[in-house]
Amino acid sequence: MGNAELARMIEAEHPYRGKALFELCDRLPTDDDAVAKVAMLTRLTSLRRARLFDRVSLAWSAIIALLAAETENARGEAYAAFRALDPDEQRDMLDYLEVTAIEEAHPRIA
Repeated sequence: MGNAELARMIEAEHPYRGKALFELCDRLPTDDDAVAKVAMLTRLTSLRRARLFDRVSLAWSAIIALLAAETENARGEAYAAFRALDPDEQRDMLDYLEVTAIEEAHPRIA
């Protein structure tokens, strides 16, 4: 599937939206279009509410994937997506990542 089709599945809250998001996130290190789409998707209320586990939402997982891509573009989009979160959610995410500022986070995705 192409990036646009995956993004549409996620936006439409398709039952496989998590898998679609993870597929799109796998493309981040080499695909600026995927970066743009994932960054846009982090703003969706549905992804901010959908929990993978504990406090971690699909939106957080997308931001973490943007950080982990370690490209200038992806990290810039991750910082912007993080700043779009509510202050309480920002604090929780920093706590989860065990950093004091989002710029310090360098997660690895296995």
